[in-house]
Amino acid sequence: TAYVVFAPDDLPKPFRLVYDESNGTPEASFGAVVVVTATPTLAPEDLHPGEGIMIDMSTKIINLVDPGGRKYIRLTVVVEVAPDNPEYASLPEEEKTAYLTEFENMVNARMPIMDDTVITLLSTKTYDDLYTAEGKERLRMEILEILAQKLPDLHIISIYFTEFVVQ
Repeated sequence: TAYVVFAPDDLPKPFRLVYDESNGTPEASFGAVVVVTATPTLAPEDLHPGEGIMIDMSTKIINLVDPGGRKYIRLTVVVEVAPDNPEYASLPEEEKTAYLTEFENMVNARMPIMDDTVITLLSTKTYDDLYTAEGKERLRMEILEILAQKLPDLHIISIYFTEFVVQ
């Protein structure tokens, strides 16, 4: 049996279904009233920039696709990720530090995928693609979208450039 639930936009997500089995028989649950209750998890759309965990991807120097091959970019990317623990903000300091260490180790295990994504994407860009403010913003969105596709278990809030030199 599968259920498709359409929920209003203002309902907290994700949610779980709770079935009313008041008479105790499994048959009763099939036609029973379905009560939707919110589960206490952080959704990335609930977090705003600056509320997540910052992961520094280090500095990269990458050749751009320009005639002559003399153009390159020096870039430092910081990825802001939502914690997967809904109680992260309210944890005592000692537990928060332990959780943060464990979370960073989990993200660092995926760092080769993240690095490859950024390097591969940047190696397809030209100087003209990147030197404007619009180009930088477009690059930020492309990195965010590709990382979200490749790492769906990480809820990426935002991408920040802490160093950006195109020459």
